Amino acid sequence: MAESNFVDYVKIYCRSGRGGRGSTHMHRAKYMPKGGPDGGNGGNGGSVILRANRNYWTLLHLKYERHIHAEHGENGGKNKATGRKGADKYIEVPCGTVAYNAETGEYLCDVTYDGQEVVLLKGGRGGLGNFNFCTPTNQAPRYAQPGEPMQEMTIVLELKLLADVGLVGFPNAGKSTLVNALSSAKPKIGNYPFTTLQPSLGIVSYRDSKSFVIADIPGIIEGASQGKGLGLRFLRHIERNSLLLFMVPGDTNDIKHEYDILLNELATFNPELLDKGRVLAVTKCDLLDDELMEMLKPTLPEDVPVVFISAVTGFGLTELKDVLWREMNSESNKLAAITTTENIAHKSKDFSRFHKEMEEEGEAVEFEYIDEDDIEDMDDVEYYDPED
Repeated sequence: MAESNFVDYVKIYCRSGRGGRGSTHMHRAKYMPKGGPDGGNGGNGGSVILRANRNYWTLLHLKYERHIHAEHGENGGKNKATGRKGADKYIEVPCGTVAYNAETGEYLCDVTYDGQEVVLLKGGRGGLGNFNFCTPTNQAPRYAQPGEPMQEMTIVLELKLLADVGLVGFPNAGKSTLVNALSSAKPKIGNYPFTTLQPSLGIVSYRDSKSFVIADIPGIIEGASQGKGLGLRFLRHIERNSLLLFMVPGDTNDIKHEYDILLNELATFNPELLDKGRVLAVTKCDLLDDELMEMLKPTLPEDVPVVFISAVTGFGLTELKDVLWREMNSESNKLAAITTTENIAHKSKDFSRFHKEMEEEGEAVEFEYIDEDDIEDMDDVEYYDPED
C-alpha cells in the first residue's frame, strides 16, 4: 500500500497556539507623569480544527504534512492594546473521517457531512494586562497574567468510506467484476485471490436519473476480524454503508455456510454491523443452469433477499439493482439509518492492535518533537494569577 494513492490512515502531530502574555506597561506622556497602568491583554492562541470537505476522497494530502501547528497569540501592548489572536489551523479531511488519540487509541471525534467542524485542540487564552488589576488601593500594579499554555497531541485520522451499498465476500467472489459491470469504475480484475488491494467506489445509475454509490473492499477471509488477510484494515469501510451486499459464488459447495462465515466475521469486528440491511447475491451464475438454480434455492438463507446474477453476461443485474434500491429505501432501513448514521458508536482502538497497525503502515510508535519557537526568555516579567 506504500505506493498507492489511496491513503485512508495517517498519523499527525497537532499543536494549538498558546495565549499571548498580558503587558505590564505604565502610561507615560507629556503632562501625565503618572498615567497609571495601560498594559493590554494578550491575544488568544489559535485552535486546531478538523473540517470535512467533500472535495477530498482520501488522506493523501496529509501523508507528508505530519506537523499541524496553529499560531500563537501575540503579547499585549501599551495603551491597552490587545495582542493579535493566533490564526486557527484547519485540517481538511474527507467526509467520514474519524480521529483517534495516537497514544491511547481513544476515540476523539468524527466528521460526516461537508463543512462540519470539530475543535480538536483549543488554543490558550491570552493573559490579562496590568490595567485589569488596577484598584483604588493598588493603583499601579506591575504584574500581569501569562497566556494559557498550548495543547498538543498526536492523532490518527482514519477514513471510513461513505457509500450506500458495501460489498462483502471472499476473495474471487466477483465483487470487482460487479462494480465494473454496474458503474464506470474500473477496479483491477484478475483470476487470483486478493486482486483488490484498496477500496474503490462506483456510482450505479438507476431508473429516472436516480443513482447510488457502491463500495468494493478487499476480500474477507475467515479470521479477518482477528487480523488475517486484508480484512482487519478494510472492514471499517463498510461500517458507514447503508446496505450490505453479500456475494457468494454459485459454484460454492455450501453457499449458506460461506454466508454464515462472512456474517460471523462482521459480528466479531463490530456487532452493530448486524443491524444493517443485507442482500445476498449468488454470483457466477453463468456456470449454472436453471434447474441447478432451482435446486439451490431451498438451501439458501431465508432471512435475506437472494438474487442470482452473472456480472459477465449481465444476467440478473437489473433485478439486483431493483432489490438494492428497494431495500435501501425500505422503512426499516431508513429507521436504522436515523438511529445509527447520526449517532454511530465508534469504539476506541485496542492499544496493542493499534500499534501493530501503525507499525504495518511504517509509522513510528514514538514521536519526539522539539519546537524552538516555544523557547523564549520571560525572566524579566512578573506575573500574577488572581486565583492565587
